[in-house]
Amino acid sequence: MYTPPAFRDDDSDSLRATIRAARLANFVTATADGVLATPLPLFLEESEGEHGVLYGHLAKANPQGRSAALGDALAIFMGPDAYVTPSWYEAKQESGKVVPTWNYVAVHAYGPVEFFDDAVRLLDVVTRLTTLHEGARAAPWAVSDAPPDFVQAQLRGIIGLRLPITRLEGKRKLSQNRSPADRAQVSAGLAASDRATDRETGALIPL
Repeated sequence: MYTPPAFRDDDSDSLRATIRAARLANFVTATADGVLATPLPLFLEESEGEHGVLYGHLAKANPQGRSAALGDALAIFMGPDAYVTPSWYEAKQESGKVVPTWNYVAVHAYGPVEFFDDAVRLLDVVTRLTTLHEGARAAPWAVSDAPPDFVQAQLRGIIGLRLPITRLEGKRKLSQNRSPADRAQVSAGLAASDRATDRETGALIPL
């Protein structure tokens, strides 16, 4: 990921927070048949390895799970993002020499991927994913709510993935290259948007 120094995020706590907050990642592998990508919910097990390990699962019919990865796999986690109009910059009135841009938060996680179909490991992965995303509900659904034979049949239709993270790249492009006045204007403009992601992005801009 191209990351100018002003936008680089090397803080491990910040990187992990972005991964945890992202509800859906893009899982990418290079294979002999070309580049393959699948949108997937993944969870981070921080207790394993230096940077943690990502877990998730693919449909067994998905060719990505049956194709050997050439080199490391990549998981892309996106935080909030927002379009930034040049109308918010002071130079718009002074010289007109301004252009639009996009503010965003992103983390790229790299590592060797392992695919597995062991039913015990798969059950653990789907149970942990379910608990993660159901936990905040007033009446959370649990995997154990479904009949055991039905669950086992569903497990036969998926392949698990384990990705030990060997390298993390973080980027927080939040108008840091603009003047304090421009950053304040961008933050205020995004705060007034009717888009929740705009308001979330605006609140992250350093003032």
